[in-house]
Amino acid sequence: MPLNLHLFRLFATVVRTGSFSRAADALSVSQPSISKGVRDFELQLGCRLLDRTSKGVTPTREGAALMRHADILFAAERSAEEELRALRSLDSGSLRIGASTTIATYLLPDFLGAFHTAYPGIDLQLISANTRDIADLMLRHEIEVALVEGPVDDDGLESEAWQTDVMELIVGPGHPFASAKEPINPMDIAGEVLIFREAGSGSREVVMQALAHHNIQPAKSFEIGSTEAIKQLVAAGLGVSIVSRASVKDQLALNRLKIVPMRGLRIERTLWKLSVPGRIHIPAATAFEDLISPPSKGARRSNGQLATAHQPK
Repeated sequence: MPLNLHLFRLFATVVRTGSFSRAADALSVSQPSISKGVRDFELQLGCRLLDRTSKGVTPTREGAALMRHADILFAAERSAEEELRALRSLDSGSLRIGASTTIATYLLPDFLGAFHTAYPGIDLQLISANTRDIADLMLRHEIEVALVEGPVDDDGLESEAWQTDVMELIVGPGHPFASAKEPINPMDIAGEVLIFREAGSGSREVVMQALAHHNIQPAKSFEIGSTEAIKQLVAAGLGVSIVSRASVKDQLALNRLKIVPMRGLRIERTLWKLSVPGRIHIPAATAFEDLISPPSKGARRSNGQLATAHQPK
């Protein structure tokens, strides 16, 4: 039979204080309430827990056995309460953030640094994975903040537009496109080896949709699960790729990559913040989302339906 923890607390307080009256004072309840609670506890367990004498009360053998567990049980309760208080504050606790690879690598570091400066007591954990994996983590409540590169159609999630990201065609410095004086014809991509991310990546989905919209079908492709690896392969001359502008700033500065404009084809994508409807945010998650939020709220996707969003041209 499950123990009634409220009645257990009344009984344990009587034992610790040595009397019903002192237990009532300690718990700020009436003495009759204490007496009735202990009596109900004994009836529930089917045994006498206290010997009552004119000098006070002492636990019976059964009562002493229960008291050996009281310290452990109520210490665990206090620990749980303290952890919950920490989660509801910004002085301590933790915040688990999940983000698609490009966001985690190139867009979040400055935000994470600013958050740590403002709230040094919060332990930060950043999980980097593709869009579908991040969505699954959010659904399982394994992360508190989720930022992804592609729209997610899932009845259990609501999506809010966060930022707009520009996707650029990149080539190595020795590629023929690199010397073009004007934007190239996007159809020329069809004759190139196109290097793109793995299935499930938001980057891949946006790029493939944009190319399909313009009836561009690359003759050859190369799939790899890392934007950093894509940049290195493009710089080495293996092929071309279309990646986030934010991801290539370092290689552009080193002249290892070049952005090539495409005539009549500009690929922009919305980056999304996911949430679980009805889920209560911990203060750390709210503070972080306030930090990364743009001045004006973006569009929303609810239950897979797009309200307003920029579509690739």
